[in-house]
Amino acid sequence: MARHKRLVLPGQPQHVIQRGINRDVVFVDEEDYRFYLDSLKQVCQKYRCRLHAYVLMTNHAHLLITPATDDGLGKTLQSLGRRYVQNFNDKYQRTGTLWEGRYKSALIDTERYLLTCYRYIEMNPVRAGMVSTPGEYPWTSYHFNALGTSDSLVSPHPLYLRLGGAADERYSAYRALFHHHVGTDVLDKIRNMTNTEWIIGNDRFAGRVAQLLGRQTRPRARGGDRKSEKFRGKV
Repeated sequence: MARHKRLVLPGQPQHVIQRGINRDVVFVDEEDYRFYLDSLKQVCQKYRCRLHAYVLMTNHAHLLITPATDDGLGKTLQSLGRRYVQNFNDKYQRTGTLWEGRYKSALIDTERYLLTCYRYIEMNPVRAGMVSTPGEYPWTSYHFNALGTSDSLVSPHPLYLRLGGAADERYSAYRALFHHHVGTDVLDKIRNMTNTEWIIGNDRFAGRVAQLLGRQTRPRARGGDRKSEKFRGKV
């Protein structure tokens, strides 16, 4: 099946997954995590992307990014991927690819799903059974967004800033979001839309994006009514 062109709007956040090939480990030690984050900071600055949330698991990374240009996201992830693979291969004396094809991404309906995507990303280690709370995991933006720990990589989204006028108010309000259960249907939607690279949002948002881009923004329904005019005479 041919893959469709990515849905990108400058100024609109994206949920991105960069996964190791065959789900293999891509972060072996602390130095690997730090090299990835340092490289991510450099390429985000170079290609004008703002990072709002992240988590680095052992075999993949989740990123919440807003690109300023049409091609900024692609250039950021391509440059990051190449830089990290070269360092990883040199360090561990290996050759070949490290990533599972191209990265996955989904355009996000900011008002309805952005803060949920923050939680989806930062709760990943908890769902994986690695820790009991998101703050226990070291390689995540939760420490910045919820606790105020310095992290020059993270750029707060305007919607996050609306959680409170003062920094302490925002941290408290943000932590409170994690007390609310995110339904399985919402988790599945975020996961499925990212893996298939469509839109995390409602039909109204999808329609608005379709008008702006002049493209399909939802997967086509499979099959058809065999009795309809379209199929008559073809059975």
